[in-house]
Amino acid sequence: QVQLVESGGGLVQSGGALRLSCAASGSISSIAVMGWYRQAPGKQRELVATIARGGSTNYADSVKGRFTISRDNAENTVYLQMNSLKPEDTAVYYCNANMILRTSWGQGTQVTVSS
Repeated sequence: QVQLVESGGGLVQSGGALRLSCAASGSISSIAVMGWYRQAPGKQRELVATIARGGSTNYADSVKGRFTISRDNAENTVYLQMNSLKPEDTAVYYCNANMILRTSWGQGTQVTVSS
């Protein structure tokens, strides 16, 4: 099993930046892809960015050029650097780990971007 803990959320002004962290523990060698998702009130959870074991990344069109996903293997941690934040980025951000037969989710961290 894999356990995930997110941190780094908070309140930021439009145009500002935040860096989210996702610390993984457990059977981390089984993880194929990790990603960040977000869910705003009244909306479905949506993909933000993913990073695969080999290092390839992909992003939702809405965050391309503003967000960067990265990982630190030594610390078993995945990051999401969020720049040029907009009010529409306001959501609970969740870390996700995909294994062959299982998925794990963190508890979420709130990001609020004020106008």
